[in-house]
Amino acid sequence: MKNLRVLLVCGSGASSGFMAANIRKAAKEKGIGMDVQARSDSEIDNYIEDVDLIMVGPHLEYVMDDLEEYTHEYGH
Repeated sequence: MKNLRVLLVCGSGASSGFMAANIRKAAKEKGIGMDVQARSDSEIDNYIEDVDLIMVGPHLEYVMDDLEEYTHEYGH
């Protein structure tokens, strides 16, 4: 089974790195194959084609409409 590819996005990428580590640990404990990358919102363009799921920090709610429109272009 293929691992789920997750992009975890926050403003600078700093806090999402800690969250990504915890998500990886929890997924491993549950036997879920998951690759999690933590990046800043300015890097979404570089990774959007290579992920199955995008998780966005709650403080970035203001980018959700643009992100939703943008991801539809890639079939997400």
